[in-house]
Amino acid sequence: MSKYLRAFVFGALLPISLLAQQPVSKSSADILQGLQKLKVLGSVLYVAAHPDDENTRLLAYLANEKKYRTGYLSLTRGDGGQNLIGDEQGVSLGLIRTQELLAARRIDGAEQFFTRAFDFGFSKSTDEALRIWNKEKILADVVFVIRRFKPDVIITRFPPDSRAGHGHHSASAALAIEAFKAAGDPNRFPEQFVMTEPWKPKRILWNTYNFGSINTQLEDQYKIDVGIFNPLLGKGYGEISAESRSQHKSQGFGVPAQRGHQYEYFSHTDGDPLSKDLFDGVTADWSRVNENQLNASIDSLIQQFNPINPAASVPSLVRLYNRIELAVRDYYWKAKKKAEIQQLINACLGFYVEAVANQQVAVTGDSLQISFNVINASNVPVKDLSLELEDTSFQFAPVAAGNEYLSKKISRRIVEDFNKTQPYWLREQMDSGSFTVKTPSLIGNPELQWDEIELRYKVENTEFRQRIPLQYKFTDPVKGEIYQPVMVVSPVVLGLQPGVVLQNLVPKNPQYLQLIYKSYQQRDTVKGRLLFDLMEGEKNTQKSLSYTLPLPKNTMQLVTLPLDTLFKGKVPDRIYPWVEIPETNRRVRYNNGLKMIQYDHIPNMHYFLPTSVTVVKEEIRVAGKTVGYIPGSGDAIPEALKQMGYSVVVLDEATLGSYDLKKLDAIITGVRAYNVMESLGNHYTKLMAYVEGGGNLIVQYNTSNQLGTVKSKIGPYPFSIVRNRITDENAPVTFINPTHPVLNFPNKITQADFEGWKQERSIYHAANFDSRFETILSMSDPDEKPDDGSLIIAKYGKGYFTYTGLVFFRQLPAGVPGSYRLLANLIGLNQKKQF
Repeated sequence: MSKYLRAFVFGALLPISLLAQQPVSKSSADILQGLQKLKVLGSVLYVAAHPDDENTRLLAYLANEKKYRTGYLSLTRGDGGQNLIGDEQGVSLGLIRTQELLAARRIDGAEQFFTRAFDFGFSKSTDEALRIWNKEKILADVVFVIRRFKPDVIITRFPPDSRAGHGHHSASAALAIEAFKAAGDPNRFPEQFVMTEPWKPKRILWNTYNFGSINTQLEDQYKIDVGIFNPLLGKGYGEISAESRSQHKSQGFGVPAQRGHQYEYFSHTDGDPLSKDLFDGVTADWSRVNENQLNASIDSLIQQFNPINPAASVPSLVRLYNRIELAVRDYYWKAKKKAEIQQLINACLGFYVEAVANQQVAVTGDSLQISFNVINASNVPVKDLSLELEDTSFQFAPVAAGNEYLSKKISRRIVEDFNKTQPYWLREQMDSGSFTVKTPSLIGNPELQWDEIELRYKVENTEFRQRIPLQYKFTDPVKGEIYQPVMVVSPVVLGLQPGVVLQNLVPKNPQYLQLIYKSYQQRDTVKGRLLFDLMEGEKNTQKSLSYTLPLPKNTMQLVTLPLDTLFKGKVPDRIYPWVEIPETNRRVRYNNGLKMIQYDHIPNMHYFLPTSVTVVKEEIRVAGKTVGYIPGSGDAIPEALKQMGYSVVVLDEATLGSYDLKKLDAIITGVRAYNVMESLGNHYTKLMAYVEGGGNLIVQYNTSNQLGTVKSKIGPYPFSIVRNRITDENAPVTFINPTHPVLNFPNKITQADFEGWKQERSIYHAANFDSRFETILSMSDPDEKPDDGSLIIAKYGKGYFTYTGLVFFRQLPAGVPGSYRLLANLIGLNQKKQF
């Protein structure tokens, strides 16, 4: 590799992120697929912007039929989207979508990569996306992934122009096209050459598409049939694709399997043109590295493979491994193919190894009990098994063979701090449009595994090394055996509820803080302190409260405080709590909040964040007392309503059918309620009768995308839902009807109420609405015509009906004062003046 360091490239080659939590067993059909793949020395990188943008059908075809090393580079982790399965937003949603992508890759056989770009929500232009992301920073990431992955062919999902339909989409193509040339230029990003080297792919193509009304496919484009059936896998690539794509559960992207001929089209973008194959001009077998004789050796290995006795192939695989080690000079393919052969040897042997901890949560200074479990199901002996952990090496067993289960336990002291298992892209304060990663070698990786445990062993007198991820294993009485990641935590974690308090409510509603803390180490009750940093701008004052703090291990403790006890006079903007505990010769403070994310279809995830509460000081007047809430796909609006002093009645399917709606001052539907709760249409007559009798129904946005058009009638008069949105959170707002009650009671809404909004103004606007609807607001993104569909209101009988695309679900948890004031006015539409 000449002057470029090899060690870093080898580490980058190993797909550490694709280790499934649940052990994966390999059938003889899987082994035969892997043997065939040994002959293929070619790689292809697919580039797009978000989780769910990838063409899983094409990825499955390239990885399993053509057997290329196949990767998907998603510029973002999908942090800015909506969430169908829960109320996580922002980086929490990005974690979910990261794991959904990894789950998809485990099915379609591709590998996964990311840049540091943050998904800041819908963007209408390439220029905006590149400006917010910091183009050079993200371009460097794309170049680094190309140099590390070394694709022969790059394929973009989108074109670099408005046909892409989203600024992130077009920006992903623009960056890929520029990186195609920059990756091979030794003058571009030379700081990367301590970890990799210049690489020039053969060509870059655009995978054209036919989506709805947009058809970019032409018959003079190169096309391939990817609907082939793979008899070894027992599925066609349309079936594998559906399984893969359906892992995007937070997006609601479950899709049916497709069978039969399915064509993918490609348009040439740059590099050498193609005529007959995606890999025209690329030698994709062992002739590529001047070792053509290895092709015949692998053919012989395949012919002699016995699916009833796969272990019989182990001696030949070991000989092939050693030949590649001695003969092949190309370090990239040598490392990659040796890793593949080792995996095949393990599969042929039925060789399984795991490292499982006795607890999921580890604390710095504590000890973990780790069980190392090994089994070799074959009679081909695996010898001289030893384990290396940090600086310690010890013998595990002299031999493993004959399906004998071997186990050894050790005690391992935790020396790492809680950043060990913090997602690496969340360890530092992020920039406005991208994450900060201070360890350059981590850039591009989907995640990190705790895998510093190494097993050494010999097969046929050849030594192999295998990294073992540390996991927690337990048995659920319903789900069976479960594997989860082990996480390192701070000795004490704490949370604060609510995340937003309203200091100036009229009528006044007492605001309380609930400080919740949990110790992960066994302690006696201590005389500690609760400290509160009261931030007003840059000014910090501190409030100290002495407390007797019980600290039993793994038990949540709760302290409730009236907000007014923390300050007199000036109200802070933000409050940071600390738990201070006396230790030997010192006092230690803890502020770390622990966010846990748990869903059945992905591994448990966690991350740490500073614990704080936002104080809204602006006056917020409310009218009415009781609000019904019809849950949608998940948001935090019920918690905000409670902070505003409302009693909240959750109207689920059972309650909605039996509850007397006349008791409610207003009913609010959760985001996408009509998309996810089809039965809501059964209650249309009851809801309209409620409005007609003097009620107030407020419907938050519903989608018109892949979740399907809304089948239920929603309002008393016709309107449609379109994909119009205002993506600029600072877009000017015009009051169409400034005298309308929604802008005047109980709060006088002004331009100030639209300051400080986050990510966007509104999504999925109303359109084609009946003339009996009144429009309230007009706004537009730069260089676009004004749109008045973000908020429409109709009087119906004695009551009001509202449809709004305004993103209250983002603004309320962020503590944007104007969003509280406007929501209070929507709720107060059918209320009489009380002030």
